Amino acid sequence: MQNGSKALIEVRGLKKYFPIQEGLLRRVVGHVRAVDDVSFDIPAGKTLGLVGESGCGKTTLGRCIVRAMEPTAGEVILRVNDQEFDLTKLSAKELRAVRPHIQMVFQDPYLSLSPRKTVLNIVGEPLYINKVAEGRALEQRVRDLMDLVGLDVKYLNRYPHAFSGGQRQRIGIARAISLNPELIICDEPVSALDVSVQAQILNLLQDLQREFNLTYLFIAHDLSVVEHISDRVAVMYVGKLIEIGDTEELFQKPRHPYTEALLSAIPRPDLSRPMKEVTLEGEVPSPANPPSGCYFHPRCPYAKDICKHEAPPLVDMGNNHFSACHFAKELDLQGVGE
Repeated sequence: MQNGSKALIEVRGLKKYFPIQEGLLRRVVGHVRAVDDVSFDIPAGKTLGLVGESGCGKTTLGRCIVRAMEPTAGEVILRVNDQEFDLTKLSAKELRAVRPHIQMVFQDPYLSLSPRKTVLNIVGEPLYINKVAEGRALEQRVRDLMDLVGLDVKYLNRYPHAFSGGQRQRIGIARAISLNPELIICDEPVSALDVSVQAQILNLLQDLQREFNLTYLFIAHDLSVVEHISDRVAVMYVGKLIEIGDTEELFQKPRHPYTEALLSAIPRPDLSRPMKEVTLEGEVPSPANPPSGCYFHPRCPYAKDICKHEAPPLVDMGNNHFSACHFAKELDLQGVGE
């Protein structure tokens, strides 16, 4: 989707299928296609927002990229220090050497932090395990990290329960940047926080990105948050990537009916320019038994016979804007503010 020579990370044909087993012999009778042939690139220093309804495979995709889950197929190419790694092919030992370059910020800032460890232990653990620092040098590095994320260093020996949700997420961010990674996967990092705190965390992430040239894969279901932080946006539906494009263009001129429906649900402060709400009929299909053809056709108000039988490929609509819809060039879909 981007010029490969400029991409920090390339995801190619990534799949994650979970087997469905039945009977005493645990015979495999099918698969849950949680991530189904997904491809995208992220250039260094940029943010790709990944959106979609709950259960569409966003978090699974992120975990497959960092190998917290083993992908079924595909490639994840990471380029760092003039070297190229396919994360899906690395052994456990090789992966440990690469992990400092790719970190993760989790959704729940309480469950992702050990309640038995102090801030010093939590943020300092990656430094100690990777033999970056220890003793006084480690403590000083943790103090510097706390200052970077806006936490008072006097809280160094406190436990996670003593902090608010926003403060706990700042601790998680400090841990993620402790090894100076190139790529951070943010898995709904603000969805569990109050709205007022969300803005603070988003601004912190953007400040850190500018200072350290960080690259983000920002997973979320709130499109207004994604619009604020992302350079490009990718839309997932039942495990598949169905649209990807520059943020402003995708929000102003969506090229897939599902994206149009998602955009219509965003609350807008300008009541003089309302967006007509698009109501989708039916339920989201199960990734264990997706419909034939285009997965979206049972809910799509524009579906025709070809949609029921033939899966649309992801096609370039121009301006590096891709859509997986048979009628993407014909439909005049409404965007935000139209």
